[in-house]
Amino acid sequence: MIRERILKVVLVIVGMLFLATVYPLVAMHLEESLQMILSIYVTLGVFLLLASRKPSANRSLIAFTAWSSFAHAGVMVVQSLHDLPERVHLLSGAVAFAVIGIVLVVLVPANIEAPDPSSPGLRPYMSGINRA
Repeated sequence: MIRERILKVVLVIVGMLFLATVYPLVAMHLEESLQMILSIYVTLGVFLLLASRKPSANRSLIAFTAWSSFAHAGVMVVQSLHDLPERVHLLSGAVAFAVIGIVLVVLVPANIEAPDPSSPGLRPYMSGINRA
């Protein structure tokens, strides 16, 4: 129960951080590739805020956010090797994304087993015949 509350708070914080990228997206003249990635993060932020209501029903979204954060961090580390003037900026961003990924992987809800299709409650719907 405490773990789920912590996850909800983390989802709201990460969702708000990602949603906050709407400001540079609309207020600054950015290169096209940065505009595209920020639009994805704004969208992801909205869905993380929605997922914070019921994290167990949004396990795949949480896992995607965690693993895509690791991927983003990895790309930033590689970029820091080639772009020396931006190295500190890229490495600090990589650490931030890695922390987001680690926290979400640790807190992601356990996999919920699918209901048994032979259970009486689902049997009428599984056969296509509704016998009330």
